[in-house]
Amino acid sequence: MPSSVPADIPQPAGTARAATPQSTSRRSGSRTPGSGFSLLASELRVLFTRRRTWALLLALAAIPVLIAVAVKVSSAVPPGRGPAFLDRITQNGLFVAFTAMLVSVPLFMPLAVGVVAGDTIAGEASLGTLRYLLVAPAGRVRLLLVKYAGAVAFCIVAPLTIGLVGAAIGAALFPVGPVTLLSGGVIQPAEAAVRIVLIAAYIAVSLAGLSAIGLFLSTMTVVPVGAMAATVVVSVVSEVLDQLAQLEWLHPWLFSHYWLGFGDMLRQPVLWDSFAANGLLQAGYVAVFGALAYGRFVTKDVLS
Repeated sequence: MPSSVPADIPQPAGTARAATPQSTSRRSGSRTPGSGFSLLASELRVLFTRRRTWALLLALAAIPVLIAVAVKVSSAVPPGRGPAFLDRITQNGLFVAFTAMLVSVPLFMPLAVGVVAGDTIAGEASLGTLRYLLVAPAGRVRLLLVKYAGAVAFCIVAPLTIGLVGAAIGAALFPVGPVTLLSGGVIQPAEAAVRIVLIAAYIAVSLAGLSAIGLFLSTMTVVPVGAMAATVVVSVVSEVLDQLAQLEWLHPWLFSHYWLGFGDMLRQPVLWDSFAANGLLQAGYVAVFGALAYGRFVTKDVLS
């Protein structure tokens, strides 16, 4: 006996049969749209139970592991060679976390965030679940906010994963002791762990603007791979422009300009100037591209 389609779910012209809410819910991770908090909880549950998300986090976690193992099996690293803090790892394993976060920011972190942010809206459209989500009283604005909140949650978890794994593998393979900061001061390992969390927070704020760009690009297409690739390309272009001395006037306006400014978290006392400037810049990008995403999404014909 053929299944019936609820009358409150419109069918696009030329479609013989639309997916039922039950089948659609199964494809979207058994989410049930409703209030903002339940929708957000559902979004986070779906995001962090996906194999792709775990694959991204495992790939990021592999960065400090590879760095620690490479330093362990090799001879001493000459001072000034390789990324910052690399030559200090053998003296203090906590520097694995600092080095790994520094290495991951220019490429690996934007790549992972681009995959998640680019899939926010386009992924639902490609699965055919976006229209069902909009049928519920969630509304387009609320759904857009929830999708962005999910992307930001990944921005928080990703650098924390690198920092915590780096500290753990560093402590397992190398001695751990007081950390000498860039300003010359010395802090105990417990306070150094707090600095790792501060750096992770700085990176999370840094990626907020890129997530907003990815959200906007995701509203422009029903092909999530296209939105993912475009988000990553935008981040690469911004970083390339930031290296051109001829465009020095443009640098303070690029969302990637302060990405590596978390060195101020390794001073005594902590310098918050770069954190504040970075937060203000990212807030501007969130406002602009959030508005663009809103304008695009609320006027978009959703047929899938």
